[in-house]
Amino acid sequence: YLTVILGALVLSCLGQIGDLSFSLIKREYNIKDYGNLMPGHGGVLDRFDSTLLATPSVIAYLALVGVL
Repeated sequence: YLTVILGALVLSCLGQIGDLSFSLIKREYNIKDYGNLMPGHGGVLDRFDSTLLATPSVIAYLALVGVL
């Protein structure tokens, strides 16, 4: 259980870092939305920006522990 709890905490932090880093990019370049496909939601990339950092981290961890 400790591994699962620790993994959830780390992935939660990585997801927030991913979200904040894409928000920083948007602010730096004065972009309101990443697209018009989902009006009012910031675009499709705003729905997945947190997973773009967390997913490779999960894959790297699984490869490190020998699951993959």
